Amino acid sequence: MKIKRVTFNNHKAQLELTVYSGKTYPVPYARLDPAPSSKNPLQTVYVDPELGRQGVTYVLASGAEGAVHIDHALEYNQDPSTLAELFTHKLTIEARKRVANCGLSRRELARRLHTSVPQLYRLLDPANARKRIQQLVSLLHLLDCEVELVVKARRVA
Repeated sequence: MKIKRVTFNNHKAQLELTVYSGKTYPVPYARLDPAPSSKNPLQTVYVDPELGRQGVTYVLASGAEGAVHIDHALEYNQDPSTLAELFTHKLTIEARKRVANCGLSRRELARRLHTSVPQLYRLLDPANARKRIQQLVSLLHLLDCEVELVVKARRVA
């Protein structure tokens, strides 16, 4: 996810990272290292091309520099789509481990899943975020795994 622009809001004491989809993710100054303060305020902040436009760099009045990656903003804001992608990624990594140790050929796994071998490779690709959890659960079931989903209330700090 690439950042389109960044602004800082001293009234709210936060950086505001806007991505190309238009969504804005705030990051409080308290989460920055080094953190701006009234005695050492932000001087400049910019989307950093050296970070592949996936991060911003900021400079404080003292000359101290810091950076914030978009992943940090997504984690702080607990973006639902990011959390779903993380869940899918964890299932994919587990499926890859199990496939490597199962002793079945990729062709046999694909046949038993009623799909093609290329589709199986896409399913096992951690970089592919466009897959359904149902496919991963079916694959893990085929590999003699039991998948349980536990829903708990978050602890409020």
